[in-house]
Amino acid sequence: MNSASAQQIETLKVIPPKKRGVINDWELYAMLLPGIAFFIIFKYIPMWGIVIAFQNYSPFKGVLGSEWVGFKHFITLFQYDGFWLLLRNTLLISLYNLVFFFPVPIVLALLLNEIRINLFKKFIQTIIYLPHFISWVVVVGITYMMLGTQGGLVNEMIRSAGGTEIAFLTTKEWFRSLIVGQSVWKEAGWGTIIFLAALAGVDPQLYEAAIVDGAGRWRQLWHVTLPALRSTILILLILRMGSVLDVGFEHIFLMLNSTVNEVGDVFETYVYREGLIGGKFSYTTAIGLFKSAIGMILIVTANWLTKKLGEEGVY
Repeated sequence: MNSASAQQIETLKVIPPKKRGVINDWELYAMLLPGIAFFIIFKYIPMWGIVIAFQNYSPFKGVLGSEWVGFKHFITLFQYDGFWLLLRNTLLISLYNLVFFFPVPIVLALLLNEIRINLFKKFIQTIIYLPHFISWVVVVGITYMMLGTQGGLVNEMIRSAGGTEIAFLTTKEWFRSLIVGQSVWKEAGWGTIIFLAALAGVDPQLYEAAIVDGAGRWRQLWHVTLPALRSTILILLILRMGSVLDVGFEHIFLMLNSTVNEVGDVFETYVYREGLIGGKFSYTTAIGLFKSAIGMILIVTANWLTKKLGEEGVY
């Protein structure tokens, strides 16, 4: 061993073990830099903008020159006549998605996991992944072509059968069902990816032991597969709590019309009208901050409940 190598070893001995790991694996840590830069530039620095929620912000005066008004915009929001309507519509659509959309990727992942012919499995995966890459504009366009009263395929079939056409797109009772149905068709297949990844990590010996004990397919599903997915399901459910008041502006906006406004107007569409069209930047920033605060409270509460039940939380 030459003197230079001996000197390097002595230097590493002086360095604490944690720092020594960083030095040895500096290439791996360097790969983190683009991701860290992305979050700092596009996530953390823009958070400075929430201060305008407490100002009468003017683009001409800037953040530092605008007048401070405290909680005035929050009070205005809570006193707004349509606040409870917006809250009700947003929560109901989120509840519909939670009850009817959230379980679908889990079920699809379980069904895909049971397919033993790899070629057929990959074909099915490709088919159900494709809608994710279609924009909401196209999805809503397809919906209008299928369900429209004038030339819609479904209504044409109903008329051909001697029935009366159904106004799917202009009936309040159908609006939320259509929203959830479109979300399932577009995103359910893509949502299976994370569950399939979790299933890939299940030890095959657990299934072999279950078979030895006489367990059939259903028993294996109940006692091996679902417990393997439990932590993943709970983590995704906790994270979903943070977006309870975010139901997707583009999707809702494209489906909204005057006849279903009472059941479809949500915080995002209200922010669009008041902020981008009305120019009330401070007021709409206050709405966004309110939604973020509710989301944070729900995440913390859900994480606390999960740990109380003996499961692993997000943190």
